[in-house]
Amino acid sequence: MSDRRLLLVHAHPDDEATATGATMARYTAEGATVSLVTCTSGELGEVVSEELAHLRGSPDALGEHRRGEIKAALGEFGDVRHHWLGGPGRWRDSGMAGLESNSSAGVFAAADPAEVTREMVELLRAERPHVVITYDDFGGYGHPDHIAAHRALMDALEPAADPEFAPELGAAWDVPKTYWTVLPESFITRMQEAGFDDFKPNTVPDADITAVLDGAAHHEAKIAALRHYRSQVDVDDDGFFAQLVRRPEFATEHYLLVRGVRGPGGGPNGAEEDLFAGLG
Repeated sequence: MSDRRLLLVHAHPDDEATATGATMARYTAEGATVSLVTCTSGELGEVVSEELAHLRGSPDALGEHRRGEIKAALGEFGDVRHHWLGGPGRWRDSGMAGLESNSSAGVFAAADPAEVTREMVELLRAERPHVVITYDDFGGYGHPDHIAAHRALMDALEPAADPEFAPELGAAWDVPKTYWTVLPESFITRMQEAGFDDFKPNTVPDADITAVLDGAAHHEAKIAALRHYRSQVDVDDDGFFAQLVRRPEFATEHYLLVRGVRGPGGGPNGAEEDLFAGLG
C-alpha cells in the first residue's frame, strides 16, 4: 500500500504521546499520513509544575495552554495532521470519574451523541484512514472522556461507511481496520515486579493481543513529546511516571484488532508487527 493512512482518537492533550507516541512517530517516519483527533483541551487536568501554578483553578487558561503544548509535542513525531473534534474548545474536559463535573454543561462525557457522531463521521470521510485507533470500552482506566472518545469513534464507523447517512459530510468511507490501544497482563506484571505496585490499568491477556509494535527506535521521540506537557507531567524527576516512561517497555505499544481482518505477523502469539498488515 503506497498511501497508508492512520487516524487516532484521543481524549486530551498528552494522551496520544503516552499511549501511542511511538506508533505515531514510526508511521510518520515511514511516510504514512497520520491524523490525530483530540476530543477536549484537558481543562480540568491537574497542574503538576509549580512554574505553571497560576493555571490551577483556571480551566479556560489551562485549556488554552494545553492546546499550545500539544502543538509543540506533535512536532516531535513528524508531520501529524491534527484535528479538535468539533473545533478547539467545542467540548470540555469532564474530569475524573465520579466528579460532579462529569455531567456539567458542555463537557465531552455529556455531549449529544448525534452531534459527536456527525463530527467524527466528517473527519473519517475527510481523512479516509485505512487504520483507526482509540481506547477500549473502559477507556483504559475508566476516565469518562476516554470512554466517550471510544464511543465517538466506534459509533461513527458504520455511519461513515453508509452513503445515505449525511451525504453533505463527504463521500462514504469504510475503515478497513480498527484497533484499541491496550496493555497486556505481562506488562503489568513486569511493572509490579519492578516496584510499580500502584500501576493497575485495565489489561488484556497476552494471548489476545493482536498487534505489538516495537517502538524502541522512537522511544526518545515519545519522551521528547511528553516533555512539552509541562503542565501535566515531569519526565525528568524521580516520580512514578518519570521512572515508567524511561523504561524500555514503555516504547512497545500493544493493540487489539476489533474490526477488520487480521494480517500476518511474527510477533508474540502471531501478533501483527504492522497495523497495516494484510491491507496490500
